[in-house]
Amino acid sequence: MNKDERKALISFLSIYIVSAIFLIGVILYIYYKNETRMLEETCSMELSNASMHIKTEIMNKYMKKQEFNASKLTKENIKYGLFDKDKNVIFSYLDKDFEIDFSKTTYENEFYNYFITTLDDENIPIKYIVIETCQEVQDKNKLKIFILIILVLSSIFIGCIGYLLAKILLKPVRQRVESMDKFIKDSAHELNTPITVLMTSVSMLKSGKNPQKMMKYILSSSKQISQIYNDIHFSAFNEINEDVFEEFNLKDLVSESTEYFNDISITKNIVIKSTLEDCFIKMDKTKTQKLVNNLISNAIKYSNKDSIVEVSLSNNILNVKNFGIGISSEEQKEIFKRYKRGNNNEGGFGIGLDIVKRICEEYSLLLTLESQMNKKTIFSIDFSSILNKEYIQK
Repeated sequence: MNKDERKALISFLSIYIVSAIFLIGVILYIYYKNETRMLEETCSMELSNASMHIKTEIMNKYMKKQEFNASKLTKENIKYGLFDKDKNVIFSYLDKDFEIDFSKTTYENEFYNYFITTLDDENIPIKYIVIETCQEVQDKNKLKIFILIILVLSSIFIGCIGYLLAKILLKPVRQRVESMDKFIKDSAHELNTPITVLMTSVSMLKSGKNPQKMMKYILSSSKQISQIYNDIHFSAFNEINEDVFEEFNLKDLVSESTEYFNDISITKNIVIKSTLEDCFIKMDKTKTQKLVNNLISNAIKYSNKDSIVEVSLSNNILNVKNFGIGISSEEQKEIFKRYKRGNNNEGGFGIGLDIVKRICEEYSLLLTLESQMNKKTIFSIDFSSILNKEYIQK
């Protein structure tokens, strides 16, 4: 992972994790407030009930003129204390480390909740009933720990999911960048050969050696450079161009292309043979030229030296056949993808057949491939779907 990818990954994870944790934090905060409110209500109700129970019992005992004997409540988490009007202890189970604030009805400290009830009967020595419990504080502490654990686990989970998502999102970008890097390197390599031949031929031409042969090499190299530039330009900018439909004879266009590539094939001593029949179609002529040129150019690149390339047009089907390295069944599945090459040791940089496939798909032309390793390869395009029907009727 390079510096830019790492920076993008960190930025994405930071935004994703912070926003996700913030959202979860808000939800957990709302949950915490709701739960604490319910705990407070429950605790207050329990303390009130306990206070009413003790108060009623005291009142009944003194009304019957019986002595009240304090005893522990059934709920161990609730304790109580009885105080006289001077706030002196009559009886207490309370924690003596804490002073009681008799000015309040309910209050809490960091350890306990208190509920205070008063008795207004002068005949009863008990003036204050103080109820104490630590249950609410303990429950709140447990709730805080639970929420903290949920937040930590959620953060870890979100971080892992965010990392996986980032890797998934960056994978096609990384593949694209790698493909572009490879494409640039292959483009430089592809251009290097005709440029080298061109410069060598010019140098030889200046010295007066084999001028006719050097002129052929100069012409061949110039056409190769032009073909490479046209492919790159078409692949990059074709989307913004509108189609211009024309009625023309495909035979004439293929004938021009074979004538054009005869000057290029001379560097490998390859002969292009053509057998052509009339085929009148209605299509964008520039794109048709691209189809034919790329198939012939591809055939030359992957043909053996001193071999032939056969171009035929019959029954509205264009066949381009070469005798070279061939294409394996596995490579045939990938060969039409952009920046894919049939053999990394051969020429080309992987956009020619991608252009062919895109144009065929645009016009619903049937594109087929037949190949035998180290024997032959045949690319075929059926133009039947775009025939000029007016010409056929005539």
